[in-house]
Amino acid sequence: MKKHLSDLFDLSGRLALITGGSRGLGLQIAEALGEFGARVVLVARKQAELDEAVAALVADGIEADAIAADLSLEGTAETLVEEIMRRHGRIDIIVNNAGSTWGAPAEDYPTEGWERVMRVNVTAPFALVRAAAKEAFLPNGRGVVLNIASSEGLGGHHPQMIGTIAYNTAKGAIVNMTRALAAEWGSRGIRVNALAPGYFPSKMSRMTISQHGDYLLAQTPLGRFGGENDLKGAALLLASDAGGHITGQILVVDGGAIVI
Repeated sequence: MKKHLSDLFDLSGRLALITGGSRGLGLQIAEALGEFGARVVLVARKQAELDEAVAALVADGIEADAIAADLSLEGTAETLVEEIMRRHGRIDIIVNNAGSTWGAPAEDYPTEGWERVMRVNVTAPFALVRAAAKEAFLPNGRGVVLNIASSEGLGGHHPQMIGTIAYNTAKGAIVNMTRALAAEWGSRGIRVNALAPGYFPSKMSRMTISQHGDYLLAQTPLGRFGGENDLKGAALLLASDAGGHITGQILVVDGGAIVI
């Protein structure tokens, strides 16, 4: 049946779970999905930041609440999904945005840093989508996963910049996790895509931008870093029925950067 474009983007009645949703890219995505009707549930470790984010969303007319949780801890994903299903009875969209990094030269990279980055950036997102698939997506025959990868997961890292081998590796894993899950779950009604942002000013990127901002901008045809609205349209497309025939794709949002 033919639908109006406004209907294809409409997320009314759907619930979006957004990790790392209290600030930065996660909050930007929450604003986009909420503006088009989704109820958003934010997840992050710090309750005070979550409360502030929820208050801002509600002030904009968005249905929102939050749960403080550390998804890097084993068993947290399953408990979180159970709690959301108990409260709301549904999960329609998962946005895996929470992430961490650790900077050190590869030859000196500490095992502690490697394992921490992998837990947060790879193991936790998989545990969450696995739990959501079992409890919500597969029983309902539909679901959407939007992973936040990175342009750093698609290429190397400039040798003049501090090494982030674990982060690069983890985001590369998210790229192929996205493709593999899309292939495995597509016939069961679950779409899985990823956004790969370039450099957006954030707590995580602050030091890199302060030290190498001029170089990064010189390699970016649009001549600026990502802004507070630059992920919204892409996220809405991939989360909504407007992107209903898109799965297994990695959409780079980096201003056309030539060199990572």
